[in-house]
Amino acid sequence: MVARCVLVIDDEADIREIAKVSLQLTRGWDVVTAATGQEGVELAGKKQPDVILLDVVMPEMDGLKTLQTLKENSSTQPIPVILLTATVKVATRQQYAQLGAQAVMTKPFDPGVLAEQIESALGWTVTNLSI
Repeated sequence: MVARCVLVIDDEADIREIAKVSLQLTRGWDVVTAATGQEGVELAGKKQPDVILLDVVMPEMDGLKTLQTLKENSSTQPIPVILLTATVKVATRQQYAQLGAQAVMTKPFDPGVLAEQIESALGWTVTNLSI
């Protein structure tokens, strides 16, 4: 079975690292990271990840602009995007869904269940490596 590839786009280095280590240890997934929306869009086009975890609040190109850019590009449009945000209201969730977000997860997230949350949001079968 081929390992899933996850692209984490977040301006906070510690969030990128925690997500990367968590997903690699709990599922053995390949994790690629980007510190900016622009870098994330470029990596998404090159790597074609199975899912993108995208921070909403970032300087310069924020998460919503990044999401819009990803959805306007035919090569990245089909990639599911899960938004990461510290504040989520029902109206905001609906807006994010209209913009093309597959799901919304709140920060801070629990690294121990991050992979499960992604699998649940995307309807993936569980590929737990831990015994």
